[in-house]
Amino acid sequence: MARILVTGGLGVVGAGLVRELRERHHDVIACDLAHQPDEVAFGLHGDLREPRYARCDVGEFRQLARLFSHFGRFDYVFHCAAEFGRWNGEDFYETLWRTNVIGTKHLLRLQESHRFRLIHFSSSEVYGDYPDLMVERVTDEVEIKQLNDYAMSKWVNEMQIRNAIEQYGVESVVVRLFNTYGPGEYYSPYRSVNCRFLYCALHGLPWVVYRGHARTSTFLADTVRTVANLVERFKAGETYNIGGDQLHTIEELSDTVLKVTGASPTLARYAESEPLTTKAKLVDTTKAVRDLDHRNTYSLEEGLRITADWMRQAYKLA
Repeated sequence: MARILVTGGLGVVGAGLVRELRERHHDVIACDLAHQPDEVAFGLHGDLREPRYARCDVGEFRQLARLFSHFGRFDYVFHCAAEFGRWNGEDFYETLWRTNVIGTKHLLRLQESHRFRLIHFSSSEVYGDYPDLMVERVTDEVEIKQLNDYAMSKWVNEMQIRNAIEQYGVESVVVRLFNTYGPGEYYSPYRSVNCRFLYCALHGLPWVVYRGHARTSTFLADTVRTVANLVERFKAGETYNIGGDQLHTIEELSDTVLKVTGASPTLARYAESEPLTTKAKLVDTTKAVRDLDHRNTYSLEEGLRITADWMRQAYKLA
């Protein structure tokens, strides 16, 4: 059993990861921005004997250091906390840079003294305008132009982590997630394209389909299972792509959403390519399959159908 901290533990990936790790009988503490019933009361007498959650903004060093002081040693830290998404990063750029870059630097400073193993959640966005098969090493071999602030912040994170490894001998792994979606992802206009299309279809709202773009999709359960395997399969210094194995166009995604929801095809509106956005993301997951037993066990249609059923319950549409 490992003692583990998950930052961003209320987020889409973070919450799924917390559940997966606890099901594997690890001792897991989660932190995030919101108050929760099971949180630790730092400055007063709490009502819980063993709280497993802490309110903590990673952009505030005092709060993060207090968490470590209170809970003690962690074997692993899964760093999910981040401002997510390219358009979110454009609209809330000051929060993006503070959380993603300053927050990660705070955690790296604590890693110097606490010596935990870090698993950092990066993004496929670091591949920017790269047009070919996205193998992990291409970011070292090819000069890549990141297309938005979110992508830039995630690439800065990876450089911060490399520098910490070189300077302080810490142990870290980077995982680059590709279009992860599934139950637990509540709608906002900044969420994944899969989530937005499903939400709009179920609520009778129109959505825009940008032509000329292609993606893989990774069902949330497959992503968290693979990433949780790092506790037993940790190889310091590695970077892994975690993605789907079937490339689909955004038009095909929209058509599948129409199929699983029964929504009217007139809701899908078509436009030319989206700015600040990579055209196609063809991912190579060979290394994750080999080292982490990464498997895609849900087809796009299966995953969307399961997620649509969850949304109907979550939004009381059934």
